[in-house]
Amino acid sequence: MQTEQVVPLALPRGRKVFCELCRAPATVRCGGCGVTFYCEVEHQSADWVSVHEKICQLLVPLRTVLPFYDSEKKRQHGQEQKISREKFLAELTHSVAQKFLFEGKHEDAIPAALHSLKFTISVHGWDSIELVPAYLMLAEASLGLGHLSQAEEYLSHAQWSILKTTQCSPTLQSKLHRNLGLLYAAKGNFEESLYHLANDVFHASCASGTNDVSVSGGYFHMADVFFRQNRMDVADSLYTEVTEIWYSHFSRLIDHQFQTLLSPAEINVLPEEETTGDLLDESQQAEATQMLNAILDIREQASKPQLAKVAKVVFALAMFHYLILDIPKAQELMKKTLRITKTVPVEGLEEAVHRLVKLIKSKPFYTK
Repeated sequence: MQTEQVVPLALPRGRKVFCELCRAPATVRCGGCGVTFYCEVEHQSADWVSVHEKICQLLVPLRTVLPFYDSEKKRQHGQEQKISREKFLAELTHSVAQKFLFEGKHEDAIPAALHSLKFTISVHGWDSIELVPAYLMLAEASLGLGHLSQAEEYLSHAQWSILKTTQCSPTLQSKLHRNLGLLYAAKGNFEESLYHLANDVFHASCASGTNDVSVSGGYFHMADVFFRQNRMDVADSLYTEVTEIWYSHFSRLIDHQFQTLLSPAEINVLPEEETTGDLLDESQQAEATQMLNAILDIREQASKPQLAKVAKVVFALAMFHYLILDIPKAQELMKKTLRITKTVPVEGLEEAVHRLVKLIKSKPFYTK
C-alpha cells in the first residue's frame, strides 16, 4: 500500500477531494492509482484490506479525464467502455463483500459493499432496484458490528427502492425482511421482528418452495427470538424444523451419490470432474455451519438434552462436512452419532451412517 499526502495547491482550481469511505475532506491518496482519496491512513488501510488492492489500477481509466472524441461514434464507444468497466467492478466488489459476510468479517465487508453501491448507482441511477443488494449487504455488515442506526438507514433505502417497483423478486423481498427482522430483534422489538421474519419465510417459500434451505434462515431467526423470550416449546419446534430442512437436503445429495455408487453405469448424477463441494454454494455453507452448530450447542446445553434430536443435528453436520470434503470432521461426527444411537435408537439413522461410511470408503481420497 502506497500513501501520498494531498497537496491542495496541486489540485485543479475549485476541486475538492473527499474520503472514499466517509466523504470527509481528504488528506491522503493512494500512491498506486493516484485517483482514490481518504481522510486518513486508517481509512485507506481499511479500503486496501477490503477491496482496493484488487481494483487499484482498474479505477484509473474511470477516474481520469476522458479524452476528446472527434466523432459521435467514438464518444458512444468510450461511454460503453466506461459502463462496461463499472458493471464489472460492481459485480467484483459485490462478490468480495459477500465473501467477507459469509466469513463473518463485517468490518472488511463494508468498504467493498460501498464500492459496489457506488458503481451500481453510476450504471443504473439512484432509483434503480439494482441498488437493493448493495444496501442489504451494508445493512447486514452494520448489524454484525452493532451499528443499528446505520443498518436502519440502509434498510430504509432498500425498502423504499422495493416499494417503488413492481419488478422485485420474492428472493430480494425475503432478504429485506430477514434483515429487518434481525434489526428489530437487536433493538428488542420482538413482535416487529417476528412479523418481518414470518414475511421472510413467506417470500422465500414463494421463491423456492416450503422445504428449500433458503426458508430455513427465517425459521432459525424466529426460533432465536422465541428462545430469547423463553418460549422454549415454540423455539424447540422451529429449531427442529430447521434441522429437518437441512437434514433432508443433505440426505438427497448423499442418496444421489450412493445410488451412483451402486449403479454407476445407469446413473450418472455427478460428472467425474465435479467435486461434492460444488453441490453447496458459499452462502449455503455459511448458513448451514451457523445454524446447525448453534442448534447443536442449544440441544447439548439443555438441562435435559433430548438425545434423539441431538443425534439428528450431529448427523446432519456429518453429511455437511462430507459434502464439503472435510472427511476427518465427517468421520468424527459419524462416530458421535453412533455413540448416541446406541443409547437412544433413532429410526433410520444408523443405516444412514453406514451408507455414508461406504461412500467415504469409495472415494479415491479416502484414507483409513
